[in-house]
Amino acid sequence: MIILGIDPGLATVGYGVIEYKGNRYKTIDYGTIRTDSKTIFPERLKIIYDELSNIIDRYNPVDLAVEELFFNKNVKTAIQVGQARGVEILAAIHKGLEVYEYTPLQVKQAVVGYGRAEKSQVQEMVKILLNLKEIPKPDDAADALAVAICHSSCLNHKEMFKMK
Repeated sequence: MIILGIDPGLATVGYGVIEYKGNRYKTIDYGTIRTDSKTIFPERLKIIYDELSNIIDRYNPVDLAVEELFFNKNVKTAIQVGQARGVEILAAIHKGLEVYEYTPLQVKQAVVGYGRAEKSQVQEMVKILLNLKEIPKPDDAADALAVAICHSSCLNHKEMFKMK
């Protein structure tokens, strides 16, 4: 099964594509979609939609796993990132993918075994689980791979995490 993990954002969207088969992982691709803050907001959303649609077409994942947003300060940023997350979900739905969401705590628990793990611990486990030579860079890509790994560990109970 091919899974696309997303670390949602506006300036930087992390993505990670893995294949999960027989309790084994294979890294297919990872990286970021970037938009320039000088570009008008609607155009930034279009860039994200178009690039994510291309990634979906290229790798043909079955499921999209996306991290839930967590903000506690800047409301304007939260709203813009929320709108970008909506575009990311729309691209997946438009391409026929099932969409599942996970909290940061669930991702850490699935990848490290501890829901309050440090970011560095999550990144190190992503490297180990995917048998990579180094920690994926940038952080957004590593986070997206962690979300994909989290989804793979929840496949037997995935209906619980399906977006409603």
